Amino acid sequence: MGLTFEFGGARVLVTGGTSGIGHAVASAFRDAGATVTVTGTRDDPAAYGVDLGGFDYRRCVMTDPTAIDRLCAGFDALDVLVNNAGQNLPGGRDEWEPEIFEESVAVNLIAPFRVATACRPLLAASAHDGGGCVVNVGSMAAFFGIPMVPGYGAAKAGVVQMTKTMAVTWAADGIRVNAVAPGVIRTGMTEPMMGIDTLTAPLLARTPMGRFGDPGEVAPAVLFLSSAAARYITGQTLAVDGGFAVAG
Repeated sequence: MGLTFEFGGARVLVTGGTSGIGHAVASAFRDAGATVTVTGTRDDPAAYGVDLGGFDYRRCVMTDPTAIDRLCAGFDALDVLVNNAGQNLPGGRDEWEPEIFEESVAVNLIAPFRVATACRPLLAASAHDGGGCVVNVGSMAAFFGIPMVPGYGAAKAGVVQMTKTMAVTWAADGIRVNAVAPGVIRTGMTEPMMGIDTLTAPLLARTPMGRFGDPGEVAPAVLFLSSAAARYITGQTLAVDGGFAVAG
């Protein structure tokens, strides 16, 4: 029997909820009864190759502080924020170049900080069972040096530390802040590496479960951390990685 959650009446924002892990998380919240808003960068939600039916779609470029303020000001209530939007920069750009490094940190660390702080008053006012909560999406790149993405790794390490600091500071507001750190998950972001054995073989060899994950395997961890069952959990980062982080 699969694990089920009940989020009837909850209002949830999933940034970057138009694909991959974000879409799986948003779908799981919707199926659990929540009213779910997702963000993306395109003008028309029909431009995405996934079903966004049942979601409130809002365009928001996460590197634009004005757009973030406009997004968060558009809510009159919020119970759960999932800071999922982020990316490895496309086009083969070199994150060892300072300008590209800075861009990666802006997308993957500064943007979620801005969203969370803008939503803080709404989350503090939540009457959701277990309190208002934030779940940040980190990465195994927070804990291991990955030469190709120094900016992404630094940003995700920052997300882990930001989670701790927000948890300590916002507990007085009744807001819990946790994170998940996925391993290699089969998404559009990781698709380019899937056919390259020199990249995937070492990762699979280190993963005790011997396979990569699917977005639907990350979603339940996010819902758990957002639920009343996790009411005494804050400041934690839950690895969803098939054992990668603990393998010798």
